Amino acid sequence: MTRLNPIADAMSAIKNASDTGKTSCIVEPAGKLLGSMLGIMKEEGYIEGFELIDDGRGGQFKVSLNGNINKCGVISPRFAVKTDEIEKWENQYLPAKNFGLLIMTTSHGVISHESARQKGIGGELLAYVY
Repeated sequence: MTRLNPIADAMSAIKNASDTGKTSCIVEPAGKLLGSMLGIMKEEGYIEGFELIDDGRGGQFKVSLNGNINKCGVISPRFAVKTDEIEKWENQYLPAKNFGLLIMTTSHGVISHESARQKGIGGELLAYVY
């Protein structure tokens, strides 16, 4: 199977598993960017945890779910966001103020939109979770 957007595939696999009440799911291929995104989702309490499984090919992540995800998805195309524009994108992708999470890639690595706002940096939007 050809994967055009592995991050979108991973986010939809996580959402589908969460919607059906599963406690875990497998996402592949495992990459650094996806691993960073899962790390932020774990820090913020949206997933229980994740582990890397080396299958000798692209690798996989086994994601442990805790039922806290209502919706998650990838933001495509990846919009460049300045610090003062974060709130505009928050309104577009998240259902309410201070509810949910935008995941961004910045010069400081992959971080949440709140961290970006605190550090006063912009970046590119990758995904949303709430």
